[in-house]
Amino acid sequence: MATDYYGLLGLTRGASDTDIKKAYRRLARDLHPDVNPDPGAKERFQEVSRAYQALTDPEKRRIVDLGGDPFDSGSGASAGGFGGAGFGGLGDIMDAFFGGGAATRGPRSRVRAGGDALIRLDLDLDETVFGTTKDITVDTAVLCDACTGAGTAPGTHPTTCVTCSGRGEVQSVQRSFLGQVVATRPCPTCAGTGQVIPEPCPKCGGDGRVRARRTIPVKVPAGVEDGMRIRLTGHGEVGPGGGPAGDLYVEIAERPHDVFTRDGEDLHCRVTLPMTAAALGTTLTLDTLDGQEEIDIRPGTQSGSVLTLRAKGAPRLRATGRGNLMVHVEVETPTRLDAEQEKLLRELAALRGEDRPAAAGTDGHGGLFSRLFK
Repeated sequence: MATDYYGLLGLTRGASDTDIKKAYRRLARDLHPDVNPDPGAKERFQEVSRAYQALTDPEKRRIVDLGGDPFDSGSGASAGGFGGAGFGGLGDIMDAFFGGGAATRGPRSRVRAGGDALIRLDLDLDETVFGTTKDITVDTAVLCDACTGAGTAPGTHPTTCVTCSGRGEVQSVQRSFLGQVVATRPCPTCAGTGQVIPEPCPKCGGDGRVRARRTIPVKVPAGVEDGMRIRLTGHGEVGPGGGPAGDLYVEIAERPHDVFTRDGEDLHCRVTLPMTAAALGTTLTLDTLDGQEEIDIRPGTQSGSVLTLRAKGAPRLRATGRGNLMVHVEVETPTRLDAEQEKLLRELAALRGEDRPAAAGTDGHGGLFSRLFK
C-alpha cells in the first residue's frame, strides 16, 4: 500500500505549495533531532522529510496523486542522513524555510514603475468656484531620448552578469553548530537584474531616464475645494530602465478672498448697515462672484440676521446645482452724535417710550435705541 504522504504532513489532497511548506516547517521545528531528544523524533522527522520531498517535486507529486509511491521505483533517493547530501539535512530545512536551493527568486527586471509626484497649485476663489485651466511647470524624471530607456550607449546591449551567471542572486554557505546554512542575496554586481551594461548611455548614465522641466495644462473642474487633489495619470516620474511613469497629483490651495469665505458649496459674507437703514429697511447692492445683486433689507432687520441668496454659491462637485450665498447682517450703532442728532433721537425714544428702557430680564422691553442711554 502506498504511503499517505499528505497524511504525514497533516494535509489533504489538493493542498497548495504554500500549505505544504508551512506544514513541513511546523513539523521540522518540532521533530528535528537537534532540538527533540525523543527517540522516535528522528524516524518521524525522516518520514515528514520524505513527504515534503515527494510533494514539492512536480513529477513525484504526480505519482503520489495517481496512487503510487515515487520512492518505490528507485528513481527517487531516500531521505539521507542529517548532515549528508540526501534530503533531510539542515541545508534542506533552511531551503524550505528561506527559499534556498531550486526555489530561487531569479533575476528581477531592470524596468520598474516610476513614483508619483505632487505639486501645489494656488488658485483664487472664483477659479475654484467656476473652474479654470492652468499651465503648471513640473520637474520630473522623463524617458531618456538618447537610449529610449535601454540605458546603453548607441550600438551596444546589456550583457549577462559573470558574477551570478544571469541568475540575479548569489549564495553563500556558512557553518553553524546545526550544520550548513545557505544564504541567498541579490548579486552585488548587477543589483539582482542578471545583466550589466558595459557601455552606459552618456546622457542618462545607464538609468534610462533623465530629469527635465516641462509644462502641463491642468483642467480644474468647477467646485473644487482647498486641499483637493487632481490626478494626472502617467505624468509622474518615469521609472528606472524607462519603466512606466507614475501619476502626478495637483493639490489645490485656495487663496483667501477679501469678501467671501467658503464652507463646502456655500459662500458667506458680511454686510454692515446703519441702524436707521436696518430700522426703516433699504435696498442693498452687493457684488457677488456672479455680478451685482440687489438685496432687500426688510424694516426692523436685526444684527445677526442671515439673508440667503439661492444658487449663488459654488457648484456641487460631481453633482448638479449650486450652493447658496449666506449674507450675514451686522447693524452698526453710531458712537458719535452731534447735538441735533442726539435731540432727534431722544425725541424718537420718548415717542416710543424708550427713554427709560427696562433692564434685561425684567418685564420691560428694550427699544431699538436703548443702548444709547446706558
